Amino acid sequence: MTAENKPPLSLSAGLLEAVRTIAETEQLLVAMDFDGTISPIVDHAGEARPLPRSAAAFAELAALPRTTTALISGRALSSLRAVAAPPAATLLIGSHGAEAWLGPGSAGLRLEPDQEALLAEVRGILAEIVAIAPGTLLEDKPAGVVLHTRTADDDVAEDAVEAARTALQDKHGVYLKDGKRVLETSVVHASKGEALAFLRQATGATAVLFAGDDVTDEDALARLHPGDVGVKVGLDFTQAEFRVEAPVQVAELLEAVLRERRENVSTGQPKM
Repeated sequence: MTAENKPPLSLSAGLLEAVRTIAETEQLLVAMDFDGTISPIVDHAGEARPLPRSAAAFAELAALPRTTTALISGRALSSLRAVAAPPAATLLIGSHGAEAWLGPGSAGLRLEPDQEALLAEVRGILAEIVAIAPGTLLEDKPAGVVLHTRTADDDVAEDAVEAARTALQDKHGVYLKDGKRVLETSVVHASKGEALAFLRQATGATAVLFAGDDVTDEDALARLHPGDVGVKVGLDFTQAEFRVEAPVQVAELLEAVLRERRENVSTGQPKM
């Protein structure tokens, strides 16, 4: 498709200007949530896949000089790798920051014996709830268990989440996070905000672009610095400066970043 035949971008003028500016930074970190951001939300987690345009632009960004790509997801790392098929150079954060992969040799997550025992207890409690709540299911992660309610009726979903919260909210060492039709439990304290700060330091990023759609992504948006670019995907409340409606606009965003960043690094003259 030629440039003349491409459909017009649906991104706001303000967001496009922010992309042009951040593309001039010395060391750029492009960090993305996965589900609901690069990939549309689906009923069954294993069926999620990145939109082809997003995947292509993300892969090309990963290959550019002075540019690092990262995925920051609530998924376990094994699940994230399976559905995202990320570029080899892309850094991965899983389980809301409890798991991290920065390349070969990265240490895996190891729980202490008391954390393992607590995790087994949490799973037992949630399994009892799922057994009497049709349409709900559990997803195991290395440091937690997720209660999924996407395929349950609304009243069943609300009751299941409330029962889980009542049983677990005062249990020492258990951390709860609300998401879109999920309740995340973990025996390791972590957040996407802490993960983003860690990646900034590890990569030496002079500016960060982050996009996400879920409540848990607000933790990362809150850790952005002046000069960074934060993008909310969807219409929910957010502290992000910019917003797009759906993952298809994330593809446009990544393509815009790629165009501007490619032009900048080809000159070898960062301006920020």
